[in-house]
Amino acid sequence: MNIEIVRTEGLGDSTYVLTHDGSAVVVDPQRDIDRFERVLNDSGAALRFVLETHLHNDYISGGQDLASSLDGELILPAGAAPAFRHRPAFHNEDLDGGSLTVRPIHTPGHTPEHMSYLVLIEGAPVAVFTGGSLLVGSAGRSDLLGFERADTLARLQYRSVNRIAALDANVGLYPTHGAGSFCTTSGARSLTSTIGEEKATNPVLAYPDEDAFVEGQLSGLVPYPSYYEYMGPANVAGRKATRSFTVATIASEELAAMGSEVFVVDARPKWDFAAGHLPGSLAVEMRNDFGTWVGWVLPFNAPVVLIMNPDQDTEEAVRQLSRIGFDDIRGVIIDLEAWDTELSHYTLVSRSQFVSAVADGAQTLDVRAPNERETGYLADSTYSYVPDIAEETPGGLDLDRPLWIACETGYRANIAANILETDGYDVHVLAGAGVTDVLADLSN
Repeated sequence: MNIEIVRTEGLGDSTYVLTHDGSAVVVDPQRDIDRFERVLNDSGAALRFVLETHLHNDYISGGQDLASSLDGELILPAGAAPAFRHRPAFHNEDLDGGSLTVRPIHTPGHTPEHMSYLVLIEGAPVAVFTGGSLLVGSAGRSDLLGFERADTLARLQYRSVNRIAALDANVGLYPTHGAGSFCTTSGARSLTSTIGEEKATNPVLAYPDEDAFVEGQLSGLVPYPSYYEYMGPANVAGRKATRSFTVATIASEELAAMGSEVFVVDARPKWDFAAGHLPGSLAVEMRNDFGTWVGWVLPFNAPVVLIMNPDQDTEEAVRQLSRIGFDDIRGVIIDLEAWDTELSHYTLVSRSQFVSAVADGAQTLDVRAPNERETGYLADSTYSYVPDIAEETPGGLDLDRPLWIACETGYRANIAANILETDGYDVHVLAGAGVTDVLADLSN
């Protein structure tokens, strides 16, 4: 048996391609299925099953088209009831995969219909794919379908993670959600594990009872991206896989003709953006979670024009947006410096400059996540998380004073600064350092 992990780092997710004796199983594929087709073609194995553990909240699935393109069988939890043909998985009703057997295990909690899949070879359990149930060092959160259902789902999750933990200690644990995923209740650790290791180290298996588990699971939860609310319905309805990630280069007159309905997303490095950018454009620097942040601060599936440097990967940007249902990409600008137009700019500052400004009583804005803020903050700083700033300007800010903005790396501070610059603020952004660094310097 061989299990290959195909990571989607920006989502904090793993897709698995299991091969054994000429047969293959794919677990929880994203919408850009060409990645999994290449792995399968390289393996020489025939696709037998595409297993979906649940109706995903963080991306659009490519399972339907992957199964169709390679003549595999699409398996979803019976309770998912999507609007397309599939084979429903029922608890403990084995699926015969020829050289292997897949045993569905109902593990509700992350979602009500959630299934884990135990793989047996010659009758012996060897691996369990747990989706958003038991994770490495954590468990899938239970509040993504609304907090009014979170208590009920957390109680289901308690029973589910302990059901999985009752498997043999040497069974491999392969969760979909991991480090970097907003679908986890706490910081997940490495990608894979074993049942025995999790029983010895995973804190979600150490609670004395159900009530303690629920209290622990529902406390300290971080906000999750706003686009999540559209993913479940999209996965029930079924969305076609994306095959092309190319986008046309556009000129200034073409952008002008598109009108105000189009959102211009500037994915260049923060230094380039600060030095000169189109007024009203949104700064979301290109990296592996670019799509997540665009999806969090823009209306769902808004029409987008990208701005990127010639050496940046335009197709990767389009791919990331496609995974979360942003399909209306109107074009890309790759020669902004050549445009005959007036550009806006603002100041990126060093750690020492920021520390000096704070010591002199500067107006500061902290845009970190709530759990980061709880670890310590600058005295007299205003606080607002970046996605909230996209909805509403923080109260209490003085438009007539320079505004110094910080997060932990400069990435989110740059997004916030760009939004507030449009509102007329004179912004200064801490780049390459964070609030924690500034606090350490001020304490010395």
